Amino acid sequence: MPGMYRDRVRGAKGPRLSFQRKTQLLSAALFNGYAIGFQKGKIFTGGAKAVCVPVLNCYSCPGALGACPIGSLQAVLGGRKNFPFYVLGTLMLFGVVLGRAVCGLLCPFGLVQDLLHKIPVPKGKVPPRIDRPARYVKYGVLLVMVILLPALAPTGTGIASPYFCKYICPAGTLEGGVPLLLMNPNLRRALGSLFHWKALVLAAVLGLSTVIHRPFCKYLCPLGAFYALFNRFSFYQMGLDRGKCVGCKQCERSCPMDVEVTKHINSPECIRCGKCKSLCPTGAISSGFSCRATGKVEGAQKESSGFN
Repeated sequence: MPGMYRDRVRGAKGPRLSFQRKTQLLSAALFNGYAIGFQKGKIFTGGAKAVCVPVLNCYSCPGALGACPIGSLQAVLGGRKNFPFYVLGTLMLFGVVLGRAVCGLLCPFGLVQDLLHKIPVPKGKVPPRIDRPARYVKYGVLLVMVILLPALAPTGTGIASPYFCKYICPAGTLEGGVPLLLMNPNLRRALGSLFHWKALVLAAVLGLSTVIHRPFCKYLCPLGAFYALFNRFSFYQMGLDRGKCVGCKQCERSCPMDVEVTKHINSPECIRCGKCKSLCPTGAISSGFSCRATGKVEGAQKESSGFN
């Protein structure tokens, strides 16, 4: 009944932007607020570019006001002069405070995938026997392409290439490569096989996003892999009150990351998008910085303690 009443109220007022969508749009505008860059086809080079944003947001995007943490991490490791204390510290800070809420609420490329999935085409899911092992690929990308190769495989100049950015990152191609090519004829004339490969990766990710929810986040994103390590103990948590849960599984059917919400609500795959919370007919799901300390998650705390 509560869910039916909520649906009727929504229908009476018309569709409204969710908290997740508002936050995604605001962060995308904030991280890419250099509008004149899109007009002139030039990259912002102000002092803010020395500051890492918490999400994948290409340094080469004409509107980018900050630096991508993955690109910055590779650059420092590839230079082989300094340890990336600042970059790792920034990532760890966001990981401890938010966990993968960064992915669900702040990432512009996550927003792109979410919007593409709304296109009315037949949807599908990757079979569990493929999906489960494929989830570990992003950890391999983080370890090999972001950390080991830049640190251990320098080029002839003694400085390693940013392997992930150069060969994989579809966010960089979409946010940086495509706009710059559209605005600079000289760059278009210099296109080579590397850009064609990156365009193919981007097309595959965007195409899959219409059918599968957030394929890049699930299987390839090294930043999502890093934040996933903090999900279970980050300050921002999800909570499940088993006293209110009626086992309808609406939360699990709606989860874009296919999390087993009633079993592992704070799974490393949870991006804290809030969809399960908004659709729960009994209000059994909570989220926030203090949800662990409230009575709302007493049932979940009992389960984790071995009671219940």
